[in-house]
Amino acid sequence: MWRKSSYSGSNTECCEVAALPTEVRVRDSKCPQRAVLRFSLPIWQVAVAYFAWGESAGGSHEQL
Repeated sequence: MWRKSSYSGSNTECCEVAALPTEVRVRDSKCPQRAVLRFSLPIWQVAVAYFAWGESAGGSHEQL
């Protein structure tokens, strides 16, 4: 159910995402037992659109 982010840097720096019917969960792959971020689907869609727009406009998500 968990998959690594396609934007993960190296094998030691990555997050994992799990898409569920009503939410999306994100966790640190190095410490999966730690807290998990949970996003409703509408909020996740806004976040993904924001990051995609920033990259297409020449911006960087690292500026946040």
